[in-house]
Amino acid sequence: MQYFDIILFALIAVFLVLRLRSTLGRRNGEEKQGPTDVFGRRSHEDDSKGAKNGAPQPTDNVYRLPDAGKADGTVAADSSTFGVLQQIQKADPDFTQQDFLNGARMAFEMIVEYFAKGDKDGLNPLLSAEVYKNFAAAIDARAEKGEREETTLVGIKSATIHDATLEGRTAYITIKFVSEEVSVIRNNDGDVVSGDPNQVIEAEDLWTFARNIESRDPNWQLVATETPEEETTQ
Repeated sequence: MQYFDIILFALIAVFLVLRLRSTLGRRNGEEKQGPTDVFGRRSHEDDSKGAKNGAPQPTDNVYRLPDAGKADGTVAADSSTFGVLQQIQKADPDFTQQDFLNGARMAFEMIVEYFAKGDKDGLNPLLSAEVYKNFAAAIDARAEKGEREETTLVGIKSATIHDATLEGRTAYITIKFVSEEVSVIRNNDGDVVSGDPNQVIEAEDLWTFARNIESRDPNWQLVATETPEEETTQ
């Protein structure tokens, strides 16, 4: 019976190893991986991967969040914007709507956090030169007044593709964010100058990201911000 138990445990161990290998797959250590951009993707040197039914196939080099398979926020196939997104995907086989939306959420959180903290170094690579100039000026003006901003992003209720255009080699995608935030501005004494630390407000923003789709640089940058009501571009 003792030998039988040993054989039984060995068979179970082999079975588990085989299941793990079939589930996780195998790597040979020679995969080509480019730099990871702010959207969590990796650039690929091998552009020979084709798309099936108009959508790129998942690869080990694409980081997908748990909800990457959901269609929330994506554009319907019968819309004019969908045709532009197909053109972008044709030029960049790694592009998918859902991956872009996942990354746009990450970028939104990072930019809101960096701006509230006054971290211009953190903002710089995420923004175009013009938007960075405006953000930096606002941070400097706040510092000159002796004020600091405290913003807590409670959550992003929705992020949907609002528009997309392709101008020459540059792709522009506008995302409509609906978020819940707690935002206050305090003076040097810690007194609240504006806002309510106990109130959660809902904010709507239209952020436009851009990228040269023929560039080897996989990063998208924030090139414009506006609110749906005021439609004021920064």
